[in-house]
Formats: sequence, C-alpha cells, structure tokens
Amino acid sequence: MEYATNKQARRDYNLQDRFTAGIKLTGAEVKSVKKGGMRLKSAFVTLHKGSLFLTNAHIAAYKPAGPQPSYEPTRSRPLLLKKSELRSIIGQLNQKGLTMVPLRAIGVRNLIKIEFAIGRGKRQYEKRDLLKKREADRTINVAMRRRR
Repeated sequence: MEYATNKQARRDYNLQDRFTAGIKLTGAEVKSVKKGGMRLKSAFVTLHKGSLFLTNAHIAAYKPAGPQPSYEPTRSRPLLLKKSELRSIIGQLNQKGLTMVPLRAIGVRNLIKIEFAIGRGKRQYEKRDLLKKREADRTINVAMRRRR
C-alpha cells in the first residue's frame, strides 16, 4: 500500500540506486500516515553521526489522539537500515553532488517504510531539454496516427 509519494523527485533528480528503510514513528504518527496525513514534497534524507534521518517530511497531527501540545509535524525521524546498506550509502555519498531523496512511503505488512534514492540534481537546461524531447515525440506520434 502506498501512503505518500514525492512526484517532484523524478523531475528534479537523476536517480541512481534505490533503498527501502523502516522509519521510527510514534503511535499517533503511524495512524496519521495510514489515514493519508503524510507529505514528502520538500523532504530529504540526511546523514548525521552515522545514522540516516528523514528530514522535513510533514506528518499531520492525528486529531482523534486529542491535543498534542509539543507535537512537531516536520521533525527529523530516524530511518532503520542494515549496517551493510548504511555502509554502501555512505560510500556512495562521498562522491560530490549526490543527495538522498525520499520517493514514497509504503506499507509492508503492518510496517511503514520509506523508499528513497541516491540522485544527482538536474540542471534547469536538462529539464527544458527533456520537455522539448517529449513534445517532439508527441508531435511525431500524432503525425504518424494521422498518416494511417
């Protein structure tokens, strides 16, 4: 089951390797995510003291849980990975210009997991070139259909 997606990630980054990690949440956050209260639009994954964190992902407060005065919806949440995967990620991040971008939040059995990828940011001209190529392909396809 898919709870949230980051549609901008594929547009703004050239994605390379994908990883899936568990995420450490409170009970009210889990219920909120399962109800559709998670947004990954401006989220990113950071490396801090040998651990990965999902930063700036917005999880709305779960209303039926009652008032939560100290709840912070965009706090950093730890990601749970195997040590071998973590070493692989750290090795890849040593290359200049790479970043980690969350792609989607998924449900695996009763767990919530984050799928993220290591990617390099696209330049503005690369995005424009891609749009021009799509438009050219579209016009070619329309012309071919008319020709039949």
